[in-house]
Amino acid sequence: MSRRGSVLHSRTQWLLLGLALLCSLVLFMYLLECAPQTDGNASLPGVVRETYGKEYYQALLQEQEEHYQTRATSLKRQIAQLKQELQEMSEKMRSLQERKNLGANGIGYQGNKEQTPSDLLEFLHSQIDRAEVNVGAKLPSEYGVIPFESFTLMKVFQLEMGLTRHPEEKPVRKDKRDELVEVIEAGLEVINNPDEDDEQEDEESPLAEKLIFNENDFIEGYYRTERDKGTQYELFFKKADLMEYRHVTLFRPFGPLMKVKNEMIDITRSVINIIVPLAERTEAFAQFMQNFRDVCIHQDKRIHLTVVYFGKEGLSKVKSILESVTSESNFHNYTLVSLNEEFNRGRGLNVGARAWDKGEVLMFFCDVDIYFSAEFLNSCRLNAEPGKKVFYPVVFSLYNPAIVYANQDIPPPVEQQLVHKKDSGFWRDFGFGMTCQYQSDFLTIGGFDMEVKGWGGEDVHLYRKYLHGDLIVVRTPVPGLFHLWHEKHCADELTPEQYRMCIQSKAMNEASHSHLGMMVFREEIETHLRKQAYRTNSEAAA
Repeated sequence: MSRRGSVLHSRTQWLLLGLALLCSLVLFMYLLECAPQTDGNASLPGVVRETYGKEYYQALLQEQEEHYQTRATSLKRQIAQLKQELQEMSEKMRSLQERKNLGANGIGYQGNKEQTPSDLLEFLHSQIDRAEVNVGAKLPSEYGVIPFESFTLMKVFQLEMGLTRHPEEKPVRKDKRDELVEVIEAGLEVINNPDEDDEQEDEESPLAEKLIFNENDFIEGYYRTERDKGTQYELFFKKADLMEYRHVTLFRPFGPLMKVKNEMIDITRSVINIIVPLAERTEAFAQFMQNFRDVCIHQDKRIHLTVVYFGKEGLSKVKSILESVTSESNFHNYTLVSLNEEFNRGRGLNVGARAWDKGEVLMFFCDVDIYFSAEFLNSCRLNAEPGKKVFYPVVFSLYNPAIVYANQDIPPPVEQQLVHKKDSGFWRDFGFGMTCQYQSDFLTIGGFDMEVKGWGGEDVHLYRKYLHGDLIVVRTPVPGLFHLWHEKHCADELTPEQYRMCIQSKAMNEASHSHLGMMVFREEIETHLRKQAYRTNSEAAA
């Protein structure tokens, strides 16, 4: 322990000495920068070779003066930073000595409040050394490569698209826009105000330091993120009348983990009011109630069901299904609201939300085609908080089982179809209909827009209301929430925008790219198989 303490104490003394020497060096460079320079090869006023007037030299003198003022300001700022670091180091020497006695000589996950600036700076620099920035990494296969995504001033070209992003698009999210703007500005700062090392590289080109680059000189950039290290940026700039490019590499290191919150959440008494708007589709409702019985009644036991039914046709069947569940499971925590009007999902959810009059309650807006697990219900409780958070899970939508399981006589039972595979379904990241939120938040924000008629659109309007407000929107894929395939019918009464959305959803719901490709080229495949069979039979006959 004593040896470790002496080593740490010695390192601290050397660090202070190094900072002092660095401060002296900066002061010395400042004096050199401010000293007038002479150039033996420069033309002097009055010499025969002079072809410029007085105005030219006044402008040149002003330009040089502005350059020196900028450099002086930069050096003063660096000196002030060094003084501040020295002061902080002096103030924390005592706490450092206490940490040394306790053997705490590293940076830990717990986010140590006595962590020194030098320790943090050392950690951030180590992130650059660990990342694949200057030296390549040995990877096990081609799938281990972290690809770059490229960008220009106006566009981002991305590989990971999902279903709502495009191969080429303007960055929509504000954090991404701000990130790229900040990176380009930082690159311009590096070029236009180079440090000492950069200036040494440009000594052979006397015109280089007179060039001022701006954002219009940015040609292209690349970035990639190593999740445990940071984000690397490769930037390229070029003046229109020059052949040379300027290349700047930047790295945004990720800092050590810091504790933000440590709390206990009690969800044992949290009741969820599952609200389902419905019109006809009684067979789908019977299947829904089978899942409801298994998960909500037998496992969770903290659920209230609200069914808002539109129209008269099929209403008696729905009542019969609910009564059957009641008699079999002794379940009475449900409400059936009947509306003799045309189906409107937003209207149904509004009515269902207001039908609850027993105080604050967590609501899950659900559809009859949704299959959920008991684990999802707990995720619903954990990610919604009144006045703070609403939960918008991403549903895994299953493809047409007749196509997915075409090689089988009949598709397997629904429970066996609930797998997350590329050919079995997709993350429905363009859908916002399934959501968990508290009744008070829903009523405060004004509920659904009643002007939206028919299929689609009402959930997006509500989602945008929350995005424009102060509540945190938790958006994430969850493994325990599935959308079961069913045939879609896009009505002629829909608006052009609604019809387009309906057709888009219908196309995406049908099958994966590979299965759709097999269907498109089915005739070609069958022709090939016939030729193979004919060749095999011919060889056997010979």
